[in-house]
Amino acid sequence: MRRFPPERIVCLTEETVETLYLLGEQDRIVGVSGYAVRPAQVRREKPRVSAFTRADIPKILALAPDLVLTFSDLQADIVADLVRAGIAVHAFNHRDVAGILAMIRTVGALVDARDKAETLARGYEGRLARMAAEARGRPRPRVYFEEWDGPLISGIGWVSELVSVAGGEDVFPELAAQAAAKDRIVAPEAVVAAAPDVILASWCGKKVVPARIAARPGWDAIPAVRENRIVEIKSPLILQPGPAALSDGLDAIRQALAPLANALDAAPPRPPWPLSERHRAVLLKVPDEGWIEGSRIDGRCLDVLLRRGWIRRVHVDGRRQSRRDGYQRTPAARAALFPGVQPTT
Repeated sequence: MRRFPPERIVCLTEETVETLYLLGEQDRIVGVSGYAVRPAQVRREKPRVSAFTRADIPKILALAPDLVLTFSDLQADIVADLVRAGIAVHAFNHRDVAGILAMIRTVGALVDARDKAETLARGYEGRLARMAAEARGRPRPRVYFEEWDGPLISGIGWVSELVSVAGGEDVFPELAAQAAAKDRIVAPEAVVAAAPDVILASWCGKKVVPARIAARPGWDAIPAVRENRIVEIKSPLILQPGPAALSDGLDAIRQALAPLANALDAAPPRPPWPLSERHRAVLLKVPDEGWIEGSRIDGRCLDVLLRRGWIRRVHVDGRRQSRRDGYQRTPAARAALFPGVQPTT
């Protein structure tokens, strides 16, 4: 950089724009991504110079920036062009909540506003901790987050973490750690096998069509589809790894999960369910310890057995996405199958 702190900053993604506004440092911004919509006045106040993977390099150079802020390997070619042109660039590449908080602190340091950035980051940390504490011990609806619809792509790291903070359980937590979208592709059959209670969708700026999700072959067996629990979360709220995700994005997830979580919370204790011969035959194949793959359980029985408390999920590291949920018999099922037999210790 020619000056410190930089007086002229171009932001090529939304999260650094919002962070600078929240720090009161927006006057340093001279150009933004076309996707920047937070706060609302940014669209009136700042010239747009890029999409996400494309940028108007001559326009950026004409703004004579001291610093350009970018995000992810998807902007690597833009970064290379700017560096060759002699522009100072800071490239963020975070994929989780810790990375979002680090980004806020780093942006603060870059504009000599460390104290304000620390206050902002700690405020989010406190909020996350409070919301996680409120969800602790409550029923956790199983959530499938769909980031794209063709191919199906599950939620990235910070989304999965925020689902947990909001009181849900990501059905594909092992995929959330994958930075690249291509490594989070899921088969439709895997979603059916995961049996999410809620489907949250945010199609990278494209409008979500719940009816299209519900109409996928075999998806009528998914509890979320049967109960019409398919909810769109707007991409600017959740798919940019910055303040929006930690505030309005988290609130949107929580709001989507609350009706089911509250219903499960308020439900009276269920009486013992009668065990049909068909269900008994299936349960005899399910172990008390270890696990059996979901694909080996009659799909028509699987959801009934889960909801009646006869079996429970055990997350395992299978080799195929559709095999990562295993199942065990519950003590109630063992007692129903073998009345009078005391469990061994």
